[in-house]
Amino acid sequence: MKTLTMLIDGQSAEATGKATFERRNPLDGSVATRAPAATPEDMTKAVDAAARAFTSWRETGPGERRALLLKAAQALEAKAPAFIEAMAAETGASAMWAGFNVHLAAGMLQEAAALTTQISGEVIPSDVPGSLAMAVRQGAGVVLGIAPWNAPVILGVRSVAVPLACGNTVVFKGSELCPATHGLIVEALNEAGFPAGVVNFVTNAPADAGAVVEAAVSHPAVRRVNFTGSTRVGKIIAQTCAKYLKPVVLELGGKAPLVILDDADLDAAVSAAAFGAFANSGQICMSTERIIVDEKIADEFIARFGAKARSLPLQDPRKGPAVLGSVVDMATVERCNAMIDDALAKGAVLVCGGKAENTLMPATILDRVTPDMRIYGEESFGPVKAVVRVDGVEAAIDSANDTEYGLSSAVFGRDVARAMQVAKRIESGICHVNGPTVHDEAQMPFGGVKASGIGRFGGNAGIHEFTELRWITVQTTPRHYPF
Repeated sequence: MKTLTMLIDGQSAEATGKATFERRNPLDGSVATRAPAATPEDMTKAVDAAARAFTSWRETGPGERRALLLKAAQALEAKAPAFIEAMAAETGASAMWAGFNVHLAAGMLQEAAALTTQISGEVIPSDVPGSLAMAVRQGAGVVLGIAPWNAPVILGVRSVAVPLACGNTVVFKGSELCPATHGLIVEALNEAGFPAGVVNFVTNAPADAGAVVEAAVSHPAVRRVNFTGSTRVGKIIAQTCAKYLKPVVLELGGKAPLVILDDADLDAAVSAAAFGAFANSGQICMSTERIIVDEKIADEFIARFGAKARSLPLQDPRKGPAVLGSVVDMATVERCNAMIDDALAKGAVLVCGGKAENTLMPATILDRVTPDMRIYGEESFGPVKAVVRVDGVEAAIDSANDTEYGLSSAVFGRDVARAMQVAKRIESGICHVNGPTVHDEAQMPFGGVKASGIGRFGGNAGIHEFTELRWITVQTTPRHYPF
């Protein structure tokens, strides 16, 4: 068991009254982590510290910020063994997934370091003689970052890296399901040497989340909020931000379609489908949730995809290598089992896998899924995947868009021009032609449409979200006034 403290104003901190909560391992119920159960007053202290630090941090040059972010990337990578251990204990994640998280998160810190000299503006022609008019981007203030458990290192780093590069200070609220994993990120940032108060870390018990978040959002110093998580909670965050007129970036749920056209390379499509559907046991916002395949090639694709899924290793990640480790909790198992029952009762065909009795869930494929089945429209967020058969391109596009979500998507077809036309018509923030739905790069504009969120993380899009755009003029000659 790991015992945590928070980080406020550069100092380790306990919650008021030394209150704590426990995170238990999803497989055996053992206590993985004991963490501080912060109160709203504790969160206010963290925001106050970040507000004080902002006055000097905003004046640091890009070189200083770049150097600290690069040091943090190195410190993070050095903690890879600790991350692998923490993720297995807290969320049941495989070592493969944990290692990938660390690698990509370190790249995100490096990319944020590169952005420090890209926070630029422009000179705009003015109608006033002698007026030098500029659009200037500046750090906004304190940024509240809220990250989930499923890709905890990637999404935890994403919630703070670009805001720091832009000259903001941050308060990072760790997930109740992986506080130790998120705490390791803060350890890496602290070891890099960020000044006291620039990075603050708060943890809370699940029951206190609403009050703790509202204490931050309502604080006058908090100028941006970024949240990654479920659409249900994202709507609550958005409502809270609206109440206090705080800009928010939301990356929420998904039901990513993988469209396989009749001329697709089936070997490539099967490989992408397996990776997109079953990486981290399907617990990724970009996970392939619906495989939409042309009826002409459906039987051959299903045969190959089923064989691939049956071959994927499944075991307790603490005992050895696995592609599918444990899912995060029994609620996931119960939800997925109910979806399987519903689909089979309505005519779906079980290709492989099936219902689970514990959090070690096998790769499960349901063929001949129709719109009246729960799994057609609801996010499974587990290793249970739907195959929808369609007749032709138009039907494939209609099915891909027949969802409230719109985060990631993919299209497979040898005729790249045709596949590109399909990609343009899919309603999603992200679409990959002849690639998997699960794909992330730090410099890319990442985000969704519809119920999958608002705003974008990554690269120049991140700069846009986490800076204030100001109009500043300098009058260089005498100005004439009408009175």
